[in-house]
Amino acid sequence: MDPQQIAQMMEDIGPLVFFSIVGALFLFILAINIAVCFFLSSCFKRIPEEHRKLKPGLVWLLMVPCFSIVWNFFVYPALADSYIAAFESEGANPHGDCGRRLALVYCILAAVAVALSMIPCISIISCFLSLASLIVWILILVKAGSLKSQLIVTRAGAYRDGGF
Repeated sequence: MDPQQIAQMMEDIGPLVFFSIVGALFLFILAINIAVCFFLSSCFKRIPEEHRKLKPGLVWLLMVPCFSIVWNFFVYPALADSYIAAFESEGANPHGDCGRRLALVYCILAAVAVALSMIPCISIISCFLSLASLIVWILILVKAGSLKSQLIVTRAGAYRDGGF
């Protein structure tokens, strides 16, 4: 094969490779979102019903594009508030705000990053804010998982009967 034929073949394959990469990236992000919604839903299910500030099924609204930016403000602070209520029902809350401030920081960072990404001349700032919101988001998920396991230990008697 001569170099011209190779170049022509690369031009023909280029869009296929591009769309394959974009498709794989889309599926990867979709899988992460599904896993996070499943995890958040399980966190809400672990909290006794009388202390939940949001129904576990409503977490799945985070899968709706664009709406999720607004829905973040309902899900993440509600999870922290639910943990606070559950721990305070035990008599004391050794976990402070249970990540409520962290949740609000994440929601604000994510919303501002999306808003700034639409302004061409300052969209580079959006990249840094997106990175910061990703880090805070991971911290929230780790905190939620930690509190979920603390709730199991704290409320062991309630879960022994197979109720959850």
